[in-house]
Amino acid sequence: MSRFTLPRDIYFGEGALEELKNLKGHRKAIVLSGGSSMERFGFLDRVHDILKKTGLEVSFIKGIEPDPSVETVMKGAETMREFEPDVIVAIGGGSTIDAGKAMWIFYEHPELSFDDVKDPFTIPKLRQKAIFVAIPSTSGTATEVTAFSVITDYSQKIKYPLADFEITPDIAILDSDIPQTMTPKLVAYTGMDALTHAIEAYVASNRSKFSDPLAKEAISMIYDNIVASYNGDTEARGEMHIAQCLAGMAFSNALLGITHSLAHKIGAQYHIPHGCCNAVLLPYVIQFNSKTSSKDFAELSRMLGLSGNTEKQLTNSLVKSVQVLNAQLNIASTLKEYGVEEEQFTSTVDYIAKNAVLDPCTASNPRETSVDEMKKILECAYEGKPVTF
Repeated sequence: MSRFTLPRDIYFGEGALEELKNLKGHRKAIVLSGGSSMERFGFLDRVHDILKKTGLEVSFIKGIEPDPSVETVMKGAETMREFEPDVIVAIGGGSTIDAGKAMWIFYEHPELSFDDVKDPFTIPKLRQKAIFVAIPSTSGTATEVTAFSVITDYSQKIKYPLADFEITPDIAILDSDIPQTMTPKLVAYTGMDALTHAIEAYVASNRSKFSDPLAKEAISMIYDNIVASYNGDTEARGEMHIAQCLAGMAFSNALLGITHSLAHKIGAQYHIPHGCCNAVLLPYVIQFNSKTSSKDFAELSRMLGLSGNTEKQLTNSLVKSVQVLNAQLNIASTLKEYGVEEEQFTSTVDYIAKNAVLDPCTASNPRETSVDEMKKILECAYEGKPVTF
């Protein structure tokens, strides 16, 4: 038996923030915010004003870092326990919402340690104290509709993707006004993160007839809109906000693959933004997974109108199309081009490969992957060599 889980309600479009006024029957809300952009553009004030008008007492947790740490999560959970909110609202990028999800766990279950929940599907029942509302400011992670939260253990230099349907938000609000504030670089990185989500979900071992249509529609919408969104087109920004959410619905249920396994470990070592990691790695992982998934990659190429007759030709066209998108978005084609020094790479590649195999996303990759194969993929992605094994 399989399962497909989404938030109970998803509100989207211009002015969707206004839906917050319908949060009835709650006394206290705590609002999480990451960078200053949500304050600078007035969205944090709007959230506060709407919640206050409903009669909610509001408190804030601000300044969550781009890659939230275990320490940040535990500190935020302590603040929640002191304030005792029955609504948690997270507005911001993926890191802010991920941090909020993790804080929620330890707010409701202070007896737990991080080690107790870092393995997939080990989170106990939530919603005994609060519901969770997610409002994304970027168009990539789709954490507003997923069962995942990525938290960094800086002592080990490892990102842990917490995974459990318990942390799927209750309400997702996709206000298309908010992503208009993104910088071009952020549009590029988050957009390619969304594309990676959709492509990996389409070939993942847990894919289904529910997730496949969502993944395909997301891929189509991203190819149609990502470059225009990068160049500042308002309508394309709104379309990308929807596309990334569709990709999130797909991968939250179908799961992901080793692009993400490697990106989680690379990001913690080299401090490369997650979406950029995915963009660099994706062509090489498609090549690696083509041994088992060429039929599926060929189907995506046909849908996108790419050239080729055989499955191999069509898969190669898909790889090339991703590389072209990266170039159009000014994303490096290799880890070396990004700026990772050779000495740093050679001293860490074995550690990254070993931990990438242990990442939860590896289990749902369509092709079984060893430590040695992970290392070879990393070496190809560092030098820009095609994956042929």
